[in-house]
Parts: sequence; C-alpha cells; structure tokens
Amino acid sequence: MQTMLKYSVGTDLSKETFDACFSVIDSQQKVTIKSTRKFDNTISGIKNFIGWSKKLRKHDIPIVFTMEATGIYYERLALALYEEEFYVSVVLPNKAKKYMQSIGQKSKNDKIDAKGLSRMGAEQQLACWMPFSRNIYQLRLLTRQNEDLQQQRTILINRKEAHRFCQDQNEIIDNQLGTMLNLVEQQLKQINNAIIRVIEEDTLLKEKIFRISKIKGLGILTVATVVAETNGFYLFKNQRQLVSYAGYDIIENQSGNRKGKTKISKKGNSHIRRVLHMPAFNVVRYEQGSFKNLYDRVYMRTNKKMKAYVAVQRKLLMLIYTLWNNNTEFDSNYHKSSGNDEPKFLFSLGFEKAVKKVVPVKNTRTTQDELPCNESPEVLFSLIQNY
Repeated sequence: MQTMLKYSVGTDLSKETFDACFSVIDSQQKVTIKSTRKFDNTISGIKNFIGWSKKLRKHDIPIVFTMEATGIYYERLALALYEEEFYVSVVLPNKAKKYMQSIGQKSKNDKIDAKGLSRMGAEQQLACWMPFSRNIYQLRLLTRQNEDLQQQRTILINRKEAHRFCQDQNEIIDNQLGTMLNLVEQQLKQINNAIIRVIEEDTLLKEKIFRISKIKGLGILTVATVVAETNGFYLFKNQRQLVSYAGYDIIENQSGNRKGKTKISKKGNSHIRRVLHMPAFNVVRYEQGSFKNLYDRVYMRTNKKMKAYVAVQRKLLMLIYTLWNNNTEFDSNYHKSSGNDEPKFLFSLGFEKAVKKVVPVKNTRTTQDELPCNESPEVLFSLIQNY
C-alpha cells in the first residue's frame, strides 16, 4: 500500500463562481483526484468550500491550496483560507499556463484548470502566500485610484484642447469638459491627502517612505506605489525576483548568426513601470548618484534614449528595494569600492616601499585592477625577481 504524502486543492476562480479539485499524492508521486466541485465566490460559498475540504481530509497529512492570481477575485478566498491557518499558494497565470502545457493539457476550461492547479500544488513546493497588511492594502487601493484619475485627467485635457481648435465649438460640451476636469482634479487632491494620512498612521511605513523619497526627483507617491504593489517587498528574496515581478527582466532573441532585438519582458506589474517613468527622467536631470552615468553609457551603446531611461527605471527600483531593506538613506556620493584605492601586495616580502602606483596609459586596455595589460606582468613578478 502506497503512503499518502500530501493533499492538494486547486481552485480556478471567476467573478461569481470557482471550480475546486481535491487530490492526493502518494510516495510513488502518483496524483489521484478524490473529488471536484463548483462553489459560489461568495462568503457562504467559501465557507461551504472550507467545510468540503475538511470533510475530504481523512488523514493527518499536509494540505495545500493553489490558485491563480486572477485580478482581485482570488483575494477573498485566499484570505479566508489564510485565517483558517491553511497553506495557500498564489501563482502567476503565465506560470500556471506553462505548467499545464508541460503536462500535455490541450483543452482549457475551469474544471480542467482546477485539476491542473491541484496537480501543480501536489508535485511542487510552491511559495506560501501572505496577505497584505491593512495599511499597505489601503495604500494600494488609493495609489491605483490615483493612477486611474491621472489617466482620466489627461484624457479630459486632450479632449478640451481638441475641442478648442475644432471648426465649430459647442458651449455645452466645453462647459461639461471643464466641469468634469475640475471634479477629477478635486478627487485627485482628496486621494493624495488620503495617501498621506495612511502613511502617517503607520510609523514604520512613514519613516521608510519619507527617508527614500529624499532622493531628488523621487516623490512620495512613487515610493508609496512601489511599496504598495510589492507588499513592502515581503516575498522578494533578491533583486532578480523583484525585477522579474515588475517586468524589467531582459529577453534575448538570438540563435546562431541571427541576433534579434533585446528588450524587457513587460510581463509583470505595469503599475510599477508606469509610476517609475517620470522619476527616471528626474534623477538623470538632477544627476542623482550614478543614474546619469548609466543613462549616458546605455545611450552611447544603443543610441536610443528610452532604452537608457528604462535602464534607469530598473536601477531606481533596485535602489528603492535596497534602501527599504537596509533601512538607510540615499547617499549620492556612495560608490562601491573595488579595492583599487589601496596598494595591493601579492606577496608578503616586506618590500612595501618598492611597490609603485602604475597609472594607465591613454588608449591602453586595462585589467580589472586598473593596470595596463602590457605592464601587469612586470608588476606581478618584479618583487620576486628583486627578492
């Protein structure tokens, strides 16, 4: 008789209902489906789902719940399971899609997707989902509303400007556009004030956000948006994960002698990329830190300004992540020391005075320690010969 190792419940959610599949994996890595059922995506439906899952759990072995991050429809179910102290995993839709393809699933519907997610949770050790804190969740709602209002404001300004230059103007339309524009601007002020209030209510949040926003060209709204969209960087273990989450990871397109375009994936959180657009211009303009050097270097190599600004956005995101985790302020004069400021002694021969600093000759390639290639051997072995 095979030993059962873990229960796995996959759920495929929509606005009104969700499909669930309860399965178990044994010591031979065989996944067996025990039951499938459809539930209403309501409070009562979620309670019925939790009761159904507990009833099917016959043995005292781990149980995991796996679902896709489908907009906001998964949040209520994930939070209810978390409060019941279940292990919950929320996976990105593209990751779930690639897994379904890898196991040979060709058809697609809610029931099939639930079965695939159940098998995925059984076979893999997925990361545990954690809910947003109340303040950060409120901050995310407010910053996204601010983004929507900014887009509406831009649309109304463009329509009002276009109407001003049309052949035959209409006073009613002009007044309506003006009224709507004034309303949106009032709502923007309310949202911005609400964002500040939420930040000031949380001492730790306030301290960190205001410290990072001291960077010239980087505003409180930008930092608040990045923090809200990443849940305070809670689940990110390194910068690479954060860059991928924001869609700044690089995609190469090369095969043999063919070299296609290299670009960012944009398969990530678009809210972060949108809010970092203008700050990238600002930090380059104000020459904050090494951003101007990065911009010049990428622009010289690609001759494309937007590629250079995207590189600055990526670096700016990683800087916010570093300052947040280290709880430090931004130092525009900070640079990582490579060890070249002090003399290097390759051998402890006691001839420290015999070592001289070699200055690279113009138009001469240098090694990593800033010594010209044609002079490095002499420096490396001069002490041995003298000894």
